[in-house]
Amino acid sequence: MKKQNLRSMAAQAIEQVVEQGQSLSNILPPLQQKVSDKDKALLQELCFGVLRTLPQHEWLISKLMSRPMTGKQRTIHYLIMVGFYQLLHTRIPPHAALAETVEGAVAIKRPQLKGLINGVLRQFQRQQEELLAEFAQSEHRFLHPEWLLKRLKKAYPENWAAIVEANNQRPPMWLRVNRAHHSRDEWLALLEEAGMEGAVHSGYPDAVRLLSPAPVFSLPGFDQGWVTVQDASAQGCMAYLEPQNGERILDLCAAPGGKTTHILEVAPQASVLAVDVDEQRLSRVYDNLKRLGLKAEVKQGDGRTPAQWCGDEQFDRILLDAPCSATGVVRRHPDIKWLRRDRDISELAQLQAEILEAIWPHLKSGGTLVYATCSVLPEENGQQIAAFLKRTPDAKLCTGTAEKPGKQNLPGAEEGDGFFYAKIVKA
Repeated sequence: MKKQNLRSMAAQAIEQVVEQGQSLSNILPPLQQKVSDKDKALLQELCFGVLRTLPQHEWLISKLMSRPMTGKQRTIHYLIMVGFYQLLHTRIPPHAALAETVEGAVAIKRPQLKGLINGVLRQFQRQQEELLAEFAQSEHRFLHPEWLLKRLKKAYPENWAAIVEANNQRPPMWLRVNRAHHSRDEWLALLEEAGMEGAVHSGYPDAVRLLSPAPVFSLPGFDQGWVTVQDASAQGCMAYLEPQNGERILDLCAAPGGKTTHILEVAPQASVLAVDVDEQRLSRVYDNLKRLGLKAEVKQGDGRTPAQWCGDEQFDRILLDAPCSATGVVRRHPDIKWLRRDRDISELAQLQAEILEAIWPHLKSGGTLVYATCSVLPEENGQQIAAFLKRTPDAKLCTGTAEKPGKQNLPGAEEGDGFFYAKIVKA
């Protein structure tokens, strides 16, 4: 395998996110195919890390360079950021970080700029202490876009700072033990035998947090479907859905299939239909079902037009993991901070309302609908459900109160991601 310059690859990926609005989840996997296994993790760390701390690097460049790089030299702007990130946030020896980053200019076909990159990074090393002290007092220190900070402060006047702090950390690694193979305690014993440690979640019976994140192939029985990587809060959906054997269950907006497979682990004799609008992402549903040896009906379809993919069929239970701003999973997907715009929130709330409206007639009388999002914004969560209850007389709320419908999880250092649930029963 030809040796690639990881720093230049990371710089180009970050540029595509920030300048072209592309998602890191789409850009990164093909790039990782080009590098050795041991370099995959470093490439991911550089991309995720720079995007997590982007305002810090923008601010440093504004202090250390008289004018920004533009046009075809723009990638160098992001390469310098990759250099800052290594010096500030990794254990890579500074001389190696410097040398590899400077060499990145050759891979980007800008060898004439090696001296400039070297000069900026060395100047940063000399002034690091006073620059960081000044940054710590600046308005950019929260590492979030202004519009999102404003919304968080409004929604959570008491604990917005804790949410921001959690968003800026690396996420914990949560697993879901497949109860069809082992109890959680049995699998924890196997984990211990493999020399790893896990902690359980008090509220969710299948959830285990790895004390030190590890590659999935090192987990006992991963290939045999004994365990799945899934955040604790996402697993919480089952506590509200409570799927039963023999029921017909719809998992709407199902890709990549984590919740589809969880339904089948909890209720192996349920008949599950998994639907998602994105055909490409549905391939992940098939992959997850295959690895876990489970069967579900999978269809491509738009949640706003259910008659097109299920006729007039009604379901015992519906899990609607609604499309949302993903503001609860920023620590897992730091590019969200730079891909989302303030105007997106009202557009998403409108889409969620349309899907809720369209799917409600497909729930049987006495059936359960669980509305879930990985958002922390009230417009997509409590306010959305309050409005739905107001216009839907046969909808009865089972979580929260009329004033504060649903249950909102906030991201925490050892807890799950930001997530919202509302359980509604049809009269």
